[in-house]
Amino acid sequence: MIRLRRLAKIARVIGKYRLDKMVDKDRLPFAARALLAPAVLFGRAKAERGERLRMALEELGPIFIKFGQLLSTRPDLVPTDICAELAQLQDNVPPFDSTLFKNNIEAALDGSVDELFYSFETEPLASASVAQVHGAVLADGREVVIKAVRPGIEKTIRKDIALLFTLARLLAKYSEDGRRLKPVEVVADYEMVILEELNLQSEGANASLLRHNFTKSPLLYVPEIYWPYSNENVLVMERIYGIPVTNMSDLEAAGVDMKLLAERGVEIFFTQVFEHNFFHADMHPGNIFVDAGNGKSPSYLAIDCAIMGSLSSDDQFYLARNLLAIFKRDYRQVAELHIRSGWVPPGTPVNEFTGAIRSVCEPIFECPLNEISLGHMLISLFNTARRFDMEVQPSLVLLQKTLLNIEGLGRQMYPQLDLWTTAQPFLEKWLKDRYSPKSIFKQFKRHVPDWLEHLPQIPPLIFQALQSMQQPQPTPSVAPSHSSKTPRRIYSRIGAALAGIGIGIASPQLANSINHIPGGSLTLLGLGLLLLLLR
Repeated sequence: MIRLRRLAKIARVIGKYRLDKMVDKDRLPFAARALLAPAVLFGRAKAERGERLRMALEELGPIFIKFGQLLSTRPDLVPTDICAELAQLQDNVPPFDSTLFKNNIEAALDGSVDELFYSFETEPLASASVAQVHGAVLADGREVVIKAVRPGIEKTIRKDIALLFTLARLLAKYSEDGRRLKPVEVVADYEMVILEELNLQSEGANASLLRHNFTKSPLLYVPEIYWPYSNENVLVMERIYGIPVTNMSDLEAAGVDMKLLAERGVEIFFTQVFEHNFFHADMHPGNIFVDAGNGKSPSYLAIDCAIMGSLSSDDQFYLARNLLAIFKRDYRQVAELHIRSGWVPPGTPVNEFTGAIRSVCEPIFECPLNEISLGHMLISLFNTARRFDMEVQPSLVLLQKTLLNIEGLGRQMYPQLDLWTTAQPFLEKWLKDRYSPKSIFKQFKRHVPDWLEHLPQIPPLIFQALQSMQQPQPTPSVAPSHSSKTPRRIYSRIGAALAGIGIGIASPQLANSINHIPGGSLTLLGLGLLLLLLR
């Protein structure tokens, strides 16, 4: 009965905002057309489709609002006009009763609020679709904020997600854009993200790692998590004070160097993506503040680490090289890198793909550099690549969305921000450092334990290889022009393996002294080289 009432409300909202206009009704079955037929009673649509969708999601409540926010982060799947409108959705959700909040805290921490905290603020600091935040003071005088999820929210989320899956399947089946937009996959992503947000311990762990990564940096400060008071249901963290990043008048009044602040935002982004490989993927204005204590050297304050992103080592490498190739307008290299990375199928015609990339990028480069959006260029590039069967990369989508946020905020603070000038030297230095002797040696040391773990398996493998060499081979039907080389191949492979293992074991000691190299590694190295010579 509850689900039927919810469906009835959704149907009414669809009619009220004429969302039926966004579906190709001619392709719908008779039952679905009959269900949408009453929508015509609401008259003609009174706004653009993006605005209508936004207002409908707002009326349907917190879960649909959150879903709209996620859709706004998928410019690779959702049309630009809808993305821009959904980006306006805010978490201005009415707070729930503070008594319920206190009950949740006491149940999660197994104690009364009066005993756990020196003082507690009954008025919430913020109220979002999933959680609510109150201020408090610990017994030792430290100011904190307490975050807890809304009571019964998981049950509501699961019910609404079931309805969203139903709607997504209908859209995928009957909308002409359904296959391209992948609505079922989008809802599945949303389910994973929002259910993960209910686990506040996961958010706390993300915040702790991000704080650790920037411990010695003047660029970014992340509040400390107080783990004795935190678990899956409650998160207690250091209370911070700063100026909201979009409050330009207060920032200017504090004498903040806006150019430096904007450039530091870009530096933080690239540092997270390429050096730490762990980036805050929900950097909307509500989650970012500015410490303006020293206006000439401002720093950022970041909160809400529920959504984080990371890239594979290969994706990091190919993304950096792609960006540098774009900077240099080397479109053929961009095409080759897409193919080599596996982002597009290996059989993609390079010349045709290069021409498509050139047609996207060249008109953009006709604009002044401080007007070019790297985020939007990536969107255009990925949209072009999808014509050549590029599959959506979820990690790259998160990065793309974060870059758009950073660019938007940076240019809001300093309209002349040239992202390219800031990014290019960073990427060039990162690629250079990636293949420096120090970096290569670090990778050697990292893999040595794995090599040592497999070392005992080498003798039996050698024995098996030698046995196979002694067994009589079947007479080939064709002239055995290469058969005589088989033992040489085996000797070569065994020798190379032994030599490699010997070098691998020895490598950690090479940095100190040749005298510290274990004798076993020299034996393996010598045996390997001997087999290579005798092959």
